[in-house]
Amino acid sequence: MAISPKAFAALKARLARTVVGQNQTINSLLVALLAGGHVILEGVPGTAKTLLVKQIALGLQAQFRRVQLTPDVLPADILGTHIFDLNSRSFTLKQGPIFTEILLADEINRTPPKTQAALLEAMEERQVTLDGETLALSPLFWVIATQNPLEFEGTYPLPEAQLDRFLFKVVVNYPAVEAEKQMLLNLETSPPVEEPPVLNVAMILAAQQAARGVKVADGVVDYLLALVGRSRQTRDLALGASPRAAVAWFRASQAYAWLGGRDFVTPDDVKAIAPDLLRHRLILSPDALLDGVTVDTVIKGLLNAVPVPR
Repeated sequence: MAISPKAFAALKARLARTVVGQNQTINSLLVALLAGGHVILEGVPGTAKTLLVKQIALGLQAQFRRVQLTPDVLPADILGTHIFDLNSRSFTLKQGPIFTEILLADEINRTPPKTQAALLEAMEERQVTLDGETLALSPLFWVIATQNPLEFEGTYPLPEAQLDRFLFKVVVNYPAVEAEKQMLLNLETSPPVEEPPVLNVAMILAAQQAARGVKVADGVVDYLLALVGRSRQTRDLALGASPRAAVAWFRASQAYAWLGGRDFVTPDDVKAIAPDLLRHRLILSPDALLDGVTVDTVIKGLLNAVPVPR
């Protein structure tokens, strides 16, 4: 099935009409969808994180389920469990919300690490193991998690192993004044007409395959690896980018280029996605934390320190 970036442009325009002032966040989500990578949306309450994910689900003809993560949620509440059926006198599987194509894990850092870890196998291998039985998930399986900043009460930090399985961590900021004004003006208009889905699962999988065909020149690969290597040698970092991060960066660069209508990756593509791709993977050293250094500052320094190939 042939598909062009114009289909994703239509989805992007639809989302921008509903969630005003979050164009950068929308673009990051579409790049992640094309790259087949999961996303964390971090922002203070009320910045339309959940609304944006629900609108994406409406724009895609795909199965969507939402799980509200709270301190009392157990792994079985996500994965499912076997229940004894008195009629058949056998155990049957009651599937949890993870058996879907798009999963919204709302407020993921308000549930304990044991429950967060229930997503590890599913996110990495698109399968789950229940009572020794391995069950396959949809090839599209896409997790979008929302979370509040860690400074807020009642939050648990996500384990590093789980963070590394997310392609992007996107910081959702307050909209600009003009966008927020437009949002308020939209309240006075009549309710929007419900639009049909723009993409289906087959189209998304075809687009993912097309994005993986985008060419990456040796010089661009060397540039990407130089950035990864530099992150492991930076004094302000206790932990740099992993090999999984390098693979994710490669795939996301291809998706970013394809979404831009190109069949080749440029160094600017690699740089454009660096903040979203690295900010949750890099861990600051104790001295850097004491000095008030931020991860985004370190990422900016990495991009400035490594020469860009011609």
